Amino acid sequence: MTRVSQYLTLAAGSAVVLLAAAKSAAAPDLNACTRTTHISHGGEDGHRDLSAGRVMYRVWWSQEGTYSDYVVAECATGRALVTRAAEERMRARLPFDRTPAVTRVLERHAQRDPIFFDLDRLADDLAHTGRDTRIEMPQAEPCACAAVYPQAGAAWTPYAETAQ
Repeated sequence: MTRVSQYLTLAAGSAVVLLAAAKSAAAPDLNACTRTTHISHGGEDGHRDLSAGRVMYRVWWSQEGTYSDYVVAECATGRALVTRAAEERMRARLPFDRTPAVTRVLERHAQRDPIFFDLDRLADDLAHTGRDTRIEMPQAEPCACAAVYPQAGAAWTPYAETAQ
């Protein structure tokens, strides 16, 4: 091997290492995903890696009414299940807090082998526990997906472009 080809090989290897480091530096840490999204009255917390390309977190709101939604996102497909666990003064319906029941269902599903974990089954189990349970295709990448599964491949706007 000539000296020039040795330098080129070394430079190419260094570029790969630097690129990998830059990508991991650009991805947020899962703990950094807890954030206030609307000054003092809305945010996200409780981010968890459920393994096999899935994450979970809570979205909350508390201005002239409150709610707490749980989101389970599939980072590769871009699908997300959203269920309302608690609400007060957000709509013309009675307040409710089903957080303990909702979290029990979510925990039971999170403990399943990834082969048996399915958003549609989870939605069925939450049908009479959470409220307004739905499966949607969010436009923006959740912070937890960017942190834990940055190369997952869903077709959404990257978290780095939507972060506040």
